[in-house]
Amino acid sequence: METKRIQGSQYARSLIEASLDPLFTISPEGKITDINNASISITEVTREKLIGTNFFDYFTEPDKAREIYKQVFAEGFVADFPLTIRDGKLTDVLFNGSVYKDEYGKVIGVVVVARDITDHKRIEAELVEAKEHAERATKIAQVAKIKAEKATQIAENAVISKQQFLSNMSHEIRTPMNSIIGFTKVMLKTSLTAKQKEYLTAIKMSGEVLTVLVNDILDLAKVDAGKMIFEQKAFKMDASISAMIHLFEPKIQEKNLQLIKKYDPKIPKVLVGDPVRLHQILINLVSNAVKFTIQGKITVGVRLLNSDEDKVSVEFTITDTGIGIAEDKIEYIFQNFQQATSNTSRLYGGTGLGLAIAKQLAEQQGGTISVKSKIAKGTTFSVVLPFKKTRGNVESVTEIKEADLKIKGLKVLVVEDIALNQLLMKTLLDDFGFDCELAGNGKIAIEKLKSKPFDIVLMDLHMPEMNGFDASRYIRENIDSQIPIIALTADVTTTDLKKCKAVGMNDYISKPIDENLLYSKIIDLLKKPGLINDDDLPVISAKCTDLTYLINRTKSNPQLMMDMIALYLEQTPPLIGSMKQSLLDKDWDSLYAAVHKIIPSFHIMGIHNDFEGIAKKVQEYASKQQQHDELQQWVLQLENVCSRACIELEEEYNLIKKQTDERKENITFSC
Repeated sequence: METKRIQGSQYARSLIEASLDPLFTISPEGKITDINNASISITEVTREKLIGTNFFDYFTEPDKAREIYKQVFAEGFVADFPLTIRDGKLTDVLFNGSVYKDEYGKVIGVVVVARDITDHKRIEAELVEAKEHAERATKIAQVAKIKAEKATQIAENAVISKQQFLSNMSHEIRTPMNSIIGFTKVMLKTSLTAKQKEYLTAIKMSGEVLTVLVNDILDLAKVDAGKMIFEQKAFKMDASISAMIHLFEPKIQEKNLQLIKKYDPKIPKVLVGDPVRLHQILINLVSNAVKFTIQGKITVGVRLLNSDEDKVSVEFTITDTGIGIAEDKIEYIFQNFQQATSNTSRLYGGTGLGLAIAKQLAEQQGGTISVKSKIAKGTTFSVVLPFKKTRGNVESVTEIKEADLKIKGLKVLVVEDIALNQLLMKTLLDDFGFDCELAGNGKIAIEKLKSKPFDIVLMDLHMPEMNGFDASRYIRENIDSQIPIIALTADVTTTDLKKCKAVGMNDYISKPIDENLLYSKIIDLLKKPGLINDDDLPVISAKCTDLTYLINRTKSNPQLMMDMIALYLEQTPPLIGSMKQSLLDKDWDSLYAAVHKIIPSFHIMGIHNDFEGIAKKVQEYASKQQQHDELQQWVLQLENVCSRACIELEEEYNLIKKQTDERKENITFSC
């Protein structure tokens, strides 16, 4: 019996000591009768000193402890009552108490466990503090949001004002440029002497450069984002450089300077690149040289740096004997609105924008620009640019992409208020073989449309009495006519282009008018509603394929070339059919797959990379399974170019086969 009692006592002690929280047993009078080691640790008082003392004295609020102690006796237990132990750290605890009884059921005391909640309280305090911080941060964020919204509104208003300003400036500048370039092109198609043709070509080129420059300056966002578009067209570099130099002859003679051209004969006669951007770079540099050279000479050097199968690298140097640039200023001259000295603008004029534009144009084409200079000795600017090779020929600058015009007598209503532009449009449309009627504003145009039939309307946007937007809206909503309308716009802002679409215009063409593009847009729009049969469409003489890449890749092997062309001719027509049917059925997966199979052939067959860009747009919307207003037009463009490519490539195939057969016959004959 005694053994069991001892074992029971030891068992109870083990349970008591197993608790990591302070544990006390207390008599009905409130005296401590037993404790565990955790109680000693937290109170830092020995067992001997603790036992027999008042339990309540070890709390910061003894009366509160006594009250809860009485509650334990009254109710049998208490849970999670907060108290603070009076120790070196003032430990926060949760009081958990329960009565215990003897073998006869008589209450002989209370067992109390004090759960240390110091960490819990700390975390709770930190959470409260974090919450307060979060609330303060939220308030700050709300204030910042309000300020940001105000700043955004101010910025949006500024953008709207800028757009309006740019729209007005664009119209004012492009309107005279349209006439200058347009009539220059018309004159170039007349009978001229060689000298007249040369000077008119220089005027046209200067106008084109000015137009590009206006585009870039007006569309500031495009310049800042580096999103300029570069053409890839075949041109004769030697003739192009000569025409550019002619622009400076009057100023050179006026200042009694020498202008020398050094051209490397090893440069291929025809290259592929962007001649307008090249002129823009060189005109900036030569213009600077002329401006800052008082006496002596200016040398324009063009030399071949390196060449491979597909491309060449050409260096352009402009060397002058002018005032030079100080060494510590060279690093700044390519920055916007920076000039070599503070009085440069006062003495020589200019904004300091030319070199910055030249640098941007060179680098965005994968080229470089550098400068070497000495004060009073002169300056040399060096530009290195890459160009692609081609075996194709270049159309004369006087040539429009002439068509076998089976279409005659299309009735075109031109709505334009400026007499000079009216004359230009009539001249262009007469060349196309179209019948042209003029209207000076939107009201007159509406009356003409009510009284007689037209096939298409060319609508200027900014006119007195009724502008192009209001007239187009009236045509769509009041007359309920779906006649194709092409906007003639001198504006490049997205604001007006969105408005064109919103009022029901089908397309737009910017001034100065490119007659090739105008003709193409008229034909494309009239084809859509079935006004023109496919059989009546003109055959454009400018080829859409260039077999330079195929020739290089096959190393001029005729059999390989014929195999590649035959494969294209076999695969492409079914893909065109699949592409058109998929769009009609809105079968996006099939549309994506058909276009995906067409894309690689563009590069192989030398089809302009613009069409690859169009194909990728179709893929993008097909992958999103989204309809797009221009999707049908894009697919039509892909169909047209692929169909034209098939015709051209079939001719190439027959020509290669004929030449191969003739060679075989010659070999047989010689044997």
